Amino acid sequence: MNFGYTGLGGLLVLAGDIWAILNISQSSVSNLKKLIWILVVILLPLLGLILWFLLGPRGKA
Repeated sequence: MNFGYTGLGGLLVLAGDIWAILNISQSSVSNLKKLIWILVVILLPLLGLILWFLLGPRGKA
């Protein structure tokens, strides 16, 4: 079984991860929280994106 990210699905995950990382870096939370969220998104591409979307910091406050 191959569970890799290929084709259109891989591009969508990559685009979502880049979008999440940009939003995380622009948020107003502490640098440590930014680093943790970015590492989660990078190390767990799809799951990290979903977790960030549901639990991550909101807005630029």
